[in-house]
Amino acid sequence: MKLFSALLSALSVMPAAAFAMGPWKDACTGQTPCEIGGRSYHVLPPDGWDGETPMPVLLHFHGWQRQGTLIVRHQRISGATRRRGVLLVAPNGLGRSWDFWRPGTPDVDFARAVLKEVRKTWPVTDDRIYVSGYSWGSNMAWRFVCEDGADIAALLAVSGTLSQTEDCPTAPAEVRQVYGLNDQVLDFPFGPGGDTEYPVSLWREKYGCADGTDQGPWAARDFLTFRRTTWDCPGGHVSLDIHPGGHFIPHGWIARQLDEMLGLPPSYP
Repeated sequence: MKLFSALLSALSVMPAAAFAMGPWKDACTGQTPCEIGGRSYHVLPPDGWDGETPMPVLLHFHGWQRQGTLIVRHQRISGATRRRGVLLVAPNGLGRSWDFWRPGTPDVDFARAVLKEVRKTWPVTDDRIYVSGYSWGSNMAWRFVCEDGADIAALLAVSGTLSQTEDCPTAPAEVRQVYGLNDQVLDFPFGPGGDTEYPVSLWREKYGCADGTDQGPWAARDFLTFRRTTWDCPGGHVSLDIHPGGHFIPHGWIARQLDEMLGLPPSYP
């Protein structure tokens, strides 16, 4: 009788335990690519994750001639997600590049499929899906949220945009852009008369923004200072960080954005 009771007790907890483990227990992670439809992507869970708690997601598009293998070990990207409880997802572009030049690109469909599979495999926080990218990957991130951004919490774009005259049918809840005034790879997109707010004019118009607010300087590291302008608009929030440097992912920039959006104390790294 005691054995029968113990067996019943064990059976009663098995479904919960199995659910807690979930399909992610056999999932590909880190340098091992996840295959999907003849293409691939990489996933990196955060440090110390308990295997159950739903996680925010950062979908990051790599730069030209890069791959997700770099992203999941990049200190300024994965170093930020790992310490903040964020699941990092890094799709691989065909030919180590992205097709973002026109609407209807297959890369948007690919990224959408990746997110769908990630949601099925991992416990994620659906209202905290962030999309990021660097350089051409930033252009691709713009393209993705332009066409499939209705359920995206934020765009975190580094040194890359689309044309500000692009017609975007969707938009994320907020946009955070960083750009170097001395970028000589993807030149800083100055507007008429040298307007330095032009890199986010597309989103300001779409959100119905009025004048921005100069938030003054800030720095994650003492060797690089940003000047931030923000717009709180009827349709969403826009933030633009400008620095005097060139074409790179600034130290601590992605980390600071995640801290602010997740309500965490700002920290480095």
